[in-house]
Amino acid sequence: MDKFTFTCGDINGIGPEIVIKALNKITSTSKDKFIFICPINVFKKNLRIIEPAFNYLITDDIRKAFIKKVTILNIGEYKSTFGKPTMDSGSAAFDAVKLSFRLADSKIVDAIITAPLSKSAVNLAGNHFPGHTEMYAEWSEVKSFVMMFLSNRMNAALATIHEPIKRIPELIKLNPLKKKVEVILNSLIKDLNISSPKIAVLGLNPHAGEEGLIGKEEQNILKHLINIKEFNNYLSGPFSPDAFFANRMYKNFDLVLGMYHDQVLIPFKLINFGAGVNYTAGLHIVRTSPDHGTAFDIAGKGIANESSIIKAYQYAKKIVINRKRFGKVEAS
Repeated sequence: MDKFTFTCGDINGIGPEIVIKALNKITSTSKDKFIFICPINVFKKNLRIIEPAFNYLITDDIRKAFIKKVTILNIGEYKSTFGKPTMDSGSAAFDAVKLSFRLADSKIVDAIITAPLSKSAVNLAGNHFPGHTEMYAEWSEVKSFVMMFLSNRMNAALATIHEPIKRIPELIKLNPLKKKVEVILNSLIKDLNISSPKIAVLGLNPHAGEEGLIGKEEQNILKHLINIKEFNNYLSGPFSPDAFFANRMYKNFDLVLGMYHDQVLIPFKLINFGAGVNYTAGLHIVRTSPDHGTAFDIAGKGIANESSIIKAYQYAKKIVINRKRFGKVEAS
């Protein structure tokens, strides 16, 4: 039996709804125990949308957790209005995430599954992070971490995360990329149990730079990365992204490393939407999330699909099992 915590995400979005729906399905077969971090008024509001099919205890005392299959860990009351990001919804989301880290860091839970939050709402509440990934990385005090995306059809990772396009070229440097590849290899081997992973490296420029005619990053940086002695059995490329995805070359690799957010996320979501999982690699804690956002447009309607957050739990479970097998995963 393992222990997991779900966060509520943005309380004005679909987060609480999909967590309750996911727990309805997961708890019917799993022997695991769960904490759902959520404001009590928000949990009760969502009971009008979806009725829990699991035994639960509502408490604000972590010492009472796990008495029932599910513990609703109350973090107070926050004003909730379906359909829009607000300062209150940002505060609730941030407070839930912060508490989830403390639970995982102190080993009260084995892994965290985060429901989607709104970056604008979190910033309205005065907490200036680009997203979940950067929060957990800062609190974990690690410099080398990677945003990965996992699915049965394609795994992917990002060299840069939530950065403006104009900044990407200056961030593509050999040493930071080397550290990210080390994190990715460690995670593929120890977290996902892929013994000899094959990684495709995408070029930054159109046609992967066309031998330097369109851009120099491929020749000056990416080819050197691929030729590093400890990597050259694992890395291939740099590939022209359009041809790579058009020819479905991702099927030949265990992971695709892209240089910036949309280069990877557009094809990943086209291939996997509703079945993909966001994973933060390189941390001493395990954190996964669904591959979609807050869906404010359908919040409160009871029609949100819980498939991706169930997949996030399944991957978290898999990673927890693999880490126990391989031992502690070192952060850097």
